[in-house]
Amino acid sequence: MAGFLERKRWVLFALPFTFTTYEVKEDMITIDSGFFRKVENDCYMYKVQDVQLTATLGERLFGLGTVVCFTGDTTNPQLKLQHIKNAKVIKNYILDAAEEARMKRRVIATMDVGTVSADIDID
Repeated sequence: MAGFLERKRWVLFALPFTFTTYEVKEDMITIDSGFFRKVENDCYMYKVQDVQLTATLGERLFGLGTVVCFTGDTTNPQLKLQHIKNAKVIKNYILDAAEEARMKRRVIATMDVGTVSADIDID
């Protein structure tokens, strides 16, 4: 699959009367927003660490959801794809594409569990 192109929608009747588009490709997520002042925000897929799907009652009534991507990106550590259709499919696509991108780039996610102090004698 080549990716997804979705538009942020109003929760009421799921109407796409906003100026925000989300493009999810196999290597990058792009958020393009604004009418008078355009802002384009990109995040490489290998930087996505975790994905969360939320859906309020209003969103569920109109078949929408919000996908939150927790990333290692410095400019935007949380990417929110708000009020989009096919949210569960897009969330699963992002999870699979992020894992594949990490394998392709040979990137591993590491956690800082703790460091050893220099004054401790280890024998």
